[in-house]
Amino acid sequence: MKTPLITRKGYLKLKQELDHLWREERPEITRKVTWAASLGDRSENADYQYNKKKLREIDRRVRYIRKCLENLKVVDYSPEQENKVYFGAWVEIENEQGQVLELRLVGYDEIFGRRDYISIDSPMARALVGKEEDDDITVKTETDVKEWWINRIWYDPTDKL
Repeated sequence: MKTPLITRKGYLKLKQELDHLWREERPEITRKVTWAASLGDRSENADYQYNKKKLREIDRRVRYIRKCLENLKVVDYSPEQENKVYFGAWVEIENEQGQVLELRLVGYDEIFGRRDYISIDSPMARALVGKEEDDDITVKTETDVKEWWINRIWYDPTDKL
């Protein structure tokens, strides 16, 4: 089960996607479906079938986003978070091999398309929450246990508005 949290930027991005799908893409695809249907035999009409499928995909995504927006809790930056890892934090970590990663702890709906965002529900995020700079963390996954060190913690300045 995913934790229903989201950053303010993530929430606004989802709302923007919903608005774009509902006000721009869906009306355009609906016009195409109507036009293709007016041509006659729908069973052999590739334009009709393709756009009808696309319309179903848009509707499915719209339903998903609407449900998410109803259930998600927006977590804004708070000064009490400074110097500790909490939701929305950027963290630079390093392992024994010298591998350095910069990660941001965000909600599940924000991680897609970003390699540097991790879900607050991930093993790494759970190990990081509440920690401070120079702390050691142990990350346990189904297949491995790894040690990391926290080099730096910061919060996006635009989240502090």
